[in-house]
Amino acid sequence: MHVLFSSRVAGSERYCVDLANGQAALGHEVHVAGRQGSPMAGLLSKEVVFHGFTIPFLRGLRLRRLMGRAGIEIAHGHLSHGCKALAAAPDRIARIATLHVGYKARQHACLDGVICVNTAQSTRLGTYDGQSALISNWLPDVKSAESFDLRAQLNLPRDTRLVGSVGRLHLSKGYDVLVSAFRQAAPGNAALVIAGEGPHRKALERLAGGDRRIHLLGHCNNVPGFLRNLDLFVSPSREESAGLAILEAMHEGLPIIATAAEGPSEYLREQPVMLVAPGSVEQLSEALGDAMREESVVRLSRVGYDLAPFSRSAGIANVLDFYVRIARGAAVQAAPDNDQPRLIHASETQE
Repeated sequence: MHVLFSSRVAGSERYCVDLANGQAALGHEVHVAGRQGSPMAGLLSKEVVFHGFTIPFLRGLRLRRLMGRAGIEIAHGHLSHGCKALAAAPDRIARIATLHVGYKARQHACLDGVICVNTAQSTRLGTYDGQSALISNWLPDVKSAESFDLRAQLNLPRDTRLVGSVGRLHLSKGYDVLVSAFRQAAPGNAALVIAGEGPHRKALERLAGGDRRIHLLGHCNNVPGFLRNLDLFVSPSREESAGLAILEAMHEGLPIIATAAEGPSEYLREQPVMLVAPGSVEQLSEALGDAMREESVVRLSRVGYDLAPFSRSAGIANVLDFYVRIARGAAVQAAPDNDQPRLIHASETQE
């Protein structure tokens, strides 16, 4: 069972949805427990059973009862509240978390296993005595995504060069750095489009200073379609464990400027991506200027990336293999030979 208590959909939620859908497609019985009315419910395949929680009161106890009724054997938590809720799970259930942000003893110490999404995380587990595995994020399923004309929607000239980014509008994501760098370096025929919502929106609007080239688009439920409109993708994060949108931008062949944050600096090391220091307006401004220097070029050329390390099938298989390891180590009773494991995936956005 996947438990998702999030009211929004960002990178961690999209990872969880893709994992749940992929597991169900392989024949596993998969449940998702989350907030009633969560937008994630609409992204789950019809094979995944969604359970809506209306209030957070006694959430752990109600989750425990739900697991008992559903006969759950594996529980997988993501981010703070989902992992905290797993503390109430029966001992017979193998409890696992993905470290989308990082290891926190108060959330993860009681769990049987943790999945690190980059190498640096695995060095900071401290006294954690459960099992761990390094399973990097993978490129999610994008086959069903529809294209749309963002320039037409924003009433922009056809020759507008679109610089874009996707993510939660939070200080850790560095969009203030991107807005400042764009205003310094971007040519007049460029526009900055940022898809996402979050608590930093008002501050970004003030920082934009009425610049009509800067567009904060809010939540986007079609990230691949959004990316197909761009000429250049920028990931300006001050902190980033993985960066799902970067992988999606690579899939679309976009030129990429990214900060050398923890995750991207590791998996982009051998890729043709321009890396800059996190939090540096000067370096990002210089990189934007270099990328868009040719005034006569309307659309930047596409890039060929090596996507083999980000195989979806391999990533999901590695997670399932880790489930088996944890279930054996936790002495969970094995399912009958003719049955597939039942999976609960617990996830929630960190407030």
